[in-house]
Amino acid sequence: MRYFVVKRGYFTFGEKLKMYIKEFEVRWNDLDANRHLANSTYLNYMSHTRLSYLMEKGFNQSNMVKHNIGPVVFDEHVFYFKEIFPGEPIRVSLELKGLSEGGKYFEFQHNFYNTEGINMARCDMMGGWIDLKTRKLRDLPETLFNALSDLDKTEDFKVLTKEDTRKHRKTPKNL
Repeated sequence: MRYFVVKRGYFTFGEKLKMYIKEFEVRWNDLDANRHLANSTYLNYMSHTRLSYLMEKGFNQSNMVKHNIGPVVFDEHVFYFKEIFPGEPIRVSLELKGLSEGGKYFEFQHNFYNTEGINMARCDMMGGWIDLKTRKLRDLPETLFNALSDLDKTEDFKVLTKEDTRKHRKTPKNL
């Protein structure tokens, strides 16, 4: 039998795996017309998981104001493997898939697991940090960079460059 042990946002799966995770109860308003987890709920659960980790590591409102920074999402790609229905808790993991040298760019990976450890969905999310005064991307202060780089990394973790943020080759097309 598989089992999860959750302590302070981290869990172990059996005795092998340890990563940051947040548990959610699927509520009625989390469902779509097909009575399974709505697309928007996946994004909300992932955002809540990321923010919980970041706040625990010092990315709270006072530090964000002190450094005049905020996170920006570039893209999110969700891959659905199995439907998620109400009735049992869902666990959403957070791992670092990529980080640039100064921390300007980051990429997270989220996995959704049921209580038996079955991977129900995955999301790769890329973003950056913006200076709220200049409205330009910027590196993280050293203390926040160190806190972010401490996050458990995926097996395919890489050091990101600006070119990685352009990998989908999407550009605006004005009227």
